[in-house]
Amino acid sequence: MRAVGLITEYNPFHNGHLHHLQESRRLADAEVAVAVMSGHFLQRGEPALFDKWLRTEMALAAGVDVVVELPFPFACNSAPHFAAGAVQALAALGVESLCFGSESGDLDALQKVAELLVNNEERITVATASLLRRGLAYPEARAQVVRELGGEDAAAVLETPNNILGLAYLRALHASGSPLRPLTIPRIGAGYHDTEASGSIASATGIRRLLAAGEPVLDFLPAAVQLPFLRAVNRGLHFDEELLHRLLVARILRGAKSLRGLYQVADGLDQRLFSAALTSGSYGELVDAVKSRHWTRTRVQRILAHLLNESSAEAMADFLAAGPRYLHLLGTSGRGRRFLASRRKSLALPLIGNFSRVHPLLKRRYGSGSRACRLAETMLDCELRATRNYTLLLKSWDGENRNRDYFAEPLFLP
Repeated sequence: MRAVGLITEYNPFHNGHLHHLQESRRLADAEVAVAVMSGHFLQRGEPALFDKWLRTEMALAAGVDVVVELPFPFACNSAPHFAAGAVQALAALGVESLCFGSESGDLDALQKVAELLVNNEERITVATASLLRRGLAYPEARAQVVRELGGEDAAAVLETPNNILGLAYLRALHASGSPLRPLTIPRIGAGYHDTEASGSIASATGIRRLLAAGEPVLDFLPAAVQLPFLRAVNRGLHFDEELLHRLLVARILRGAKSLRGLYQVADGLDQRLFSAALTSGSYGELVDAVKSRHWTRTRVQRILAHLLNESSAEAMADFLAAGPRYLHLLGTSGRGRRFLASRRKSLALPLIGNFSRVHPLLKRRYGSGSRACRLAETMLDCELRATRNYTLLLKSWDGENRNRDYFAEPLFLP
């Protein structure tokens, strides 16, 4: 069964995602669509609007066949690490191609810029660091260096978020020697950060802002996902930013020294975080008080997510060097189950349905007491913390689901 891979967040699943899914199947001539999806914390450091099981339900209802979770250390990280983890997960599943959306829609143009970045990596890093010391912000500095090396067209590719992720996927494929065939389709309608709708298309960001303002959003969602979306909103099962701010402030005010050793909390940032926690009145104010030309808003948001989830710098270095150590299956369609059955003997990573039976599986795969087994178990612990903390961020919470990773079976649709 030919399978196309999708790297997704579905925060929430909207009409633009449906277009991407349908066009990816067509372009890859694929029978099966396999999504590697971020869990409870996303690439830009924000908690997901809905939990990973509800987002899986929506994806399956819309036509995705397999949803596996991208482990937290990769899902909540910079574009290169996010891309590397997702590409490894898709390759481990035996998917033939990867189709991503981009503002460019021109694979040849993207590949040329990706090659430029690979061939001049050290030069770009050194020159960008020099411009940062002169006061430029990171995106502006990097674009200037690329402009000098590849011209205005190359620099223009770096101006939009889906192009940037697309370049990261292409570089990850190159670095890993992956056999995955890259494909891209042009993004349609509203841009990634746009708050305005374009016809029936609104960005996930725009939909979340409309929802927060009490405005109608159903016109921007496929009919198949509207019922689970409404059910979750009506029950208050969505992320509350005020709760996130309170939890972060409580964690930071344990003291600046307690932040040292956490992932990406560099010298001086611990005190900056502590000072911001003393004065901020909201999550947005907390981020604004910490960000600078060296620490972009997105980077600060990711640091805060890792801080909340107690990600140690040492453990994260080990995770990123090793790549995903398992695949957490969140849900499948009937077609998806047949696809997984056909790949069962060739899966490059253990496939986990829930965590209750995972430790014997990891011990058999990696060897009881081995460093590889301990690393996989530590990565699982990271996922458990992310789920437990996420449940505390829901607008309406009944105290359940803190251990759902342990008992929840994958969602099965016919």
